Amino acid sequence: MIILDNHFHVDPYKGLFLEAVKQFHRAGGTHLNVVYKTAHDYGFEGMKAEDFIKAMDFHIKLVEKINKETEVRAFAVVGVHPAEFVYLAEKKGLEYAKSEVMRALEYAQKLCLERKAIAIGEIGRPHYEVSEEVWEASIELMKYGMSLAKEADCAVQLHTESFNEEKFRELGKIVKEVGIKPYRVVKHFSPPLVKVAKEVGVFPSIIASKKNIAEAIKQGNRFMMETDYIDDKRRPGAVLGPKTVPKRTKAFLQNGLFSEEDVYKIHMENPKKVYGVELEE
Repeated sequence: MIILDNHFHVDPYKGLFLEAVKQFHRAGGTHLNVVYKTAHDYGFEGMKAEDFIKAMDFHIKLVEKINKETEVRAFAVVGVHPAEFVYLAEKKGLEYAKSEVMRALEYAQKLCLERKAIAIGEIGRPHYEVSEEVWEASIELMKYGMSLAKEADCAVQLHTESFNEEKFRELGKIVKEVGIKPYRVVKHFSPPLVKVAKEVGVFPSIIASKKNIAEAIKQGNRFMMETDYIDDKRRPGAVLGPKTVPKRTKAFLQNGLFSEEDVYKIHMENPKKVYGVELEE
């Protein structure tokens, strides 16, 4: 049985790294989308495009190490986190920050075109309050990242503020404006608004709490599951622990909340459609 965690971080300095991946595997997990953390987390300053580029290359090496040294099949997702842009704008000014992040996102696109990564992410908007000009610039960068993904025909994983139906509809308008294929836009840390997401052409990646997944499956199986595991020993199990997605999937299947078809759709068919990758048994 294929079981994919759609949004999982690793940190070789502050976290468990390969041990977390092995925990995921022991619980029944088979595939991971390993998402770039921040340049700072990887030991780079994050003050210019080159720092982000080096951090992305470092991230690709971490994913290669997972594929070489564990039984899990891992895929890389690379980008510039919106918080990195906010920090850079505060330190060096808005226009400088925008220009450097755009260059870094172009490199993320290159990695996707070379099939070293399967998506640009996580990009988007800060989840905390910022000035109006930083907010507008974040939206501009999100659209730029989406347009790069459209050119490369790859997916984007979006980090945003807390979402509701209204925010989904707003995002749906941006998807149309950019012209990216709707199934290529993944809302990471999504609430279980499966029907609304489908309506507006966004793919929800839902935090795998019992409550969330129980609500999501009532609305259909057009979603993926994630932990947003941050791999920091100071915050063990945050956001959710590495074993959560396989354990929850198997429990839902055993309890009749998921059918075998649901599991196949959520963990194999949906990721294949969104990312264009084959998930081998």
